[in-house]
Amino acid sequence: MNDPIGDMLTRIRNAGMRGKSTVSTPASKVRAWVLDVLADEGYIRGYEPGTDGRGHPTLEISLKYFDGAPVIRELKRVSKPGRRVYMGVNDIPQVRQGLGVSIVSTPKGVMSDANARAANVGGEVLCTVF
Repeated sequence: MNDPIGDMLTRIRNAGMRGKSTVSTPASKVRAWVLDVLADEGYIRGYEPGTDGRGHPTLEISLKYFDGAPVIRELKRVSKPGRRVYMGVNDIPQVRQGLGVSIVSTPKGVMSDANARAANVGGEVLCTVF
């Protein structure tokens, strides 16, 4: 797998379209950090570590719905393995005039765009969520 974060985002997007309550993805620290931001911003209920049938570590993600529709309407990967996108603190994009969230990997950790602006740090824009 070349893009583990993109794979996780696609699994979340597909499970939301199908109305699933949970989705499983292979575990990694970066995926957990991205999920922490999604949970803090209220886009998912949370996640828990687990194992699959062969004993490999996984993350069980609990999706969030409002009136039968998924809370996550749009989930886009910005920085990809073939083309990394780095931005300074003043260039970090606002998603839908601040209604959405950009997830940024900074030297101070993975955080939302608002937290990155407050900490006055830029970094790699991983994805946008609305």
